[in-house]
Amino acid sequence: MIPLHELLLFILAALVLVISPGPNMIYLISKSITQGKKSGFISLAGVVCGFLFHIIMVSFGLTAVLLAVPMAYTVLKTIGTVYLLYLAYQAVKPNSKNIFEVEENTVNDGPKKLFTIGFLTNVLNPKVAVFYLSFFPQFINPKYGSVLSQSLELGVVQVLVSFSVNFLIVLTAAKVAVFFSNNPGWIKIQKWFMAGVLTYLAIKMALSKAK
Repeated sequence: MIPLHELLLFILAALVLVISPGPNMIYLISKSITQGKKSGFISLAGVVCGFLFHIIMVSFGLTAVLLAVPMAYTVLKTIGTVYLLYLAYQAVKPNSKNIFEVEENTVNDGPKKLFTIGFLTNVLNPKVAVFYLSFFPQFINPKYGSVLSQSLELGVVQVLVSFSVNFLIVLTAAKVAVFFSNNPGWIKIQKWFMAGVLTYLAIKMALSKAK
């Protein structure tokens, strides 16, 4: 089992990353605002299934790679550090959008299409795989037990965090969008806070040592 303090840090990282702008978030918000909460929840179900697909694939892949290639940890750490710094820059770059800026969509999709697009949006998003492959190893330590079981544990925690946050976003998407449009100052605070946490996580990852 992964120690509680490590797990809490991972939860913080997962929380910040889930509110970072990306295809999953934009799709859920768009459907929630334009088609209602029910459509948002159906889309969310597809996104969650996409996460489960990534977790299974990455967990077995990490188990094989980390045990077979000693240098793999360093490579994945470098990729993860660069990725987090990239996300931090994306959050505060000039003219960057806030997560609730969506274009009106007049096309109403059926439940099957909503679920399928949510699933494919996640499965076909390379950033999700990069996150798992580069971030999970920072919290995995062979002395805590099976690498596979630790990967699956982190995966379950990440899915729970992602589902909880996205569930709340689907519930409040329309109201929060109005709030941000009326209070643009909060958008800057949200962006810089996100960038600060991402940068901290990137530095911590860069300074971490192989286990």
